[in-house]
Amino acid sequence: MPLHVPAGSHILFQGDSVTDGGRDRSADADVNAALGHGYVHLVAARATARAPGHRWRFTNRGVAGDKVAELAARWQTDALDPAPDLLSILVGVNDAWRVVDGECGDIDAQGFHTAYDALLTRTRQALPHVRIVLCEPFSLPSGPGSDFDEALAAQVLLRQKVVAELAAAHRVEPVRLQPVFDEAARRAPAAHWLHDGVHPTPAGHQLLADAWISAVAAGPPAR
Repeated sequence: MPLHVPAGSHILFQGDSVTDGGRDRSADADVNAALGHGYVHLVAARATARAPGHRWRFTNRGVAGDKVAELAARWQTDALDPAPDLLSILVGVNDAWRVVDGECGDIDAQGFHTAYDALLTRTRQALPHVRIVLCEPFSLPSGPGSDFDEALAAQVLLRQKVVAELAAAHRVEPVRLQPVFDEAARRAPAAHWLHDGVHPTPAGHQLLADAWISAVAAGPPAR
């Protein structure tokens, strides 16, 4: 399934450790290392193998540990200045995890909504023609304990609702990921897909990449 993206487009991925994928940040990193070893690399590999003449350029700017506030702090340099044609964002699970952990200073779901909304507004003002893809955060019960798993799932669900609301409000593309992992967990244990409840295994990254490609191949919504 080819991407519904014009030839020559710059496709930039933003987010936390799930997107980061252990990428090499050095200036002389080769293309494989710069994309990391997660879903970003898998998306680029499949897309460019199936449509070699499209000359798409893929960039990974995910940073492990980031919450929406950290994304906002580096947004100008890591998202706006590169002026991508398509911008994909996956954030929220760290915001949810920190709330469950009870860390001081972390924002609740309403604060997440406010910060993310401002980020998208800022993006549209700076890059009025950029195509934006919003990936929802996800989790499965394979974390440190059942009580934590339940609390995390509840917090992640709140942020999934925020992503859906913002995608509708800003008329951008949502990528539903929780149903993908829920269905996968009926075929194999949760830890087969997410080794700690949030970080994908190789199998989990493949699921994420497939879902992303399917969503983007469907084409952008009418604005």
